[in-house]
Parts: sequence; structure tokens; C-alpha cells
Amino acid sequence: MKSLEKSARTVEAAVNNALDELMLTRDEVEINVLEEPKNILGLINTKQAVVRVSQKIDAEEVAINFLQEVLIYMGEKADIDSRLEENNLHLNLSGPNMAILIGKRGTTLDSLQYLTSIVVNKGRKEYIRVILDTENYRNKREKTLKKLAEKLAYKARKYKKDVVLEPMNPYERRIIHSALQGNEDISTRSEGEDPYRKVRIYLKKKHSN
Repeated sequence: MKSLEKSARTVEAAVNNALDELMLTRDEVEINVLEEPKNILGLINTKQAVVRVSQKIDAEEVAINFLQEVLIYMGEKADIDSRLEENNLHLNLSGPNMAILIGKRGTTLDSLQYLTSIVVNKGRKEYIRVILDTENYRNKREKTLKKLAEKLAYKARKYKKDVVLEPMNPYERRIIHSALQGNEDISTRSEGEDPYRKVRIYLKKKHSN
């Protein structure tokens, strides 16, 4: 990533000098004003403006390059499709052996997504949410978790006992909470510390005090 600090009598002049040297346009850079100019009576400059002009990081390119390196290390092959919508970066993997990249209950896919997010957001002002998927796993998993939530809520209701799920990541816990939100007699809460944090499904009356 190209980055340059420039000083001049005005912020505008400093930015233009940096753009000329970097051979970039304003749309291609992020501008940070490090020091504002100071002057006496608007005439005599006592301090120049200082700016840092940095080339914008292409989130899609960074993500794809990182994933390709990881895939080579794992000895796997996959095509990567990307789509950046506002601050959401959707990445979809397709290839002959995607089960390896999904892992047990999506743990490998979640880890790859987490690492890709760290790489993409390094040095970036605005956070970009990375959503990594393959073979429509995320949608399938969401449907499975919603069915599980209803099934376990029924069990808690029938036996009047709390039901504690296995540890889940924040995304999957949100699906469980959302699926049972607004239920008249069932509620949920998360307990424990990551990565062992779990969802408890319970009857509202039992925990009303």
C-alpha cells in the first residue's frame, strides 16, 4: 500500500502534491490531516499543513490473495467469487473438496472467515464484515439451527427443564436467540466464556424471580 506524508501552505495543496507523487486520484486514497496550517491575520503562514495520503486497500483483492495462499498451504483447490456490498464482503468458495474447508459444524469455515476478516480490516478505518461461504452452507446451517431451537424449546416446555446447547460461535448463538425471540413462555440467554459460550433455553416462569 502506497502512503506519503506531505506539507504545504494549505491542506489542499499538500493533498494535491501527494496525489501527484503517488500518481493516484482522490477516489483511490484515504486522506488524514495530521496538522492544520496556522497563520497570522490570514496572511503570514506560521505553520504548514501536514497530511498523510494513503492508497485505499482493495478489500476483495486482499481477501482473495489471502485465501489463495491458505488454500495452497492446505493443498486444496477452490475458485473464489467475491462481492462487496456497502461494508459487507461476501466470499464464496467452490471446488471438489469443500467438506474439508467446512469442517465439523463449520468450524474450519468459521476460522477461515475470522482470519480473513483480520487481514482485510488491518489498517482500515471502516470495518468490513466478511461472510465466507461454500455450497450454501451458511443458509443450510441457519435452517438447521432454527429447527433445533424449536425442537429444544418444545423439550424444555414438555419436561419443564432447562436445555443447554453445545458451545457455539456468536453468529450461531444469534440464530438461536432470534428463532425463539418473542416466544410467550420460552426465553434464552448465553452463558460462559468464548469459545465455550453456550445458549440456555428455559421457561420464563421458572426464572421470573
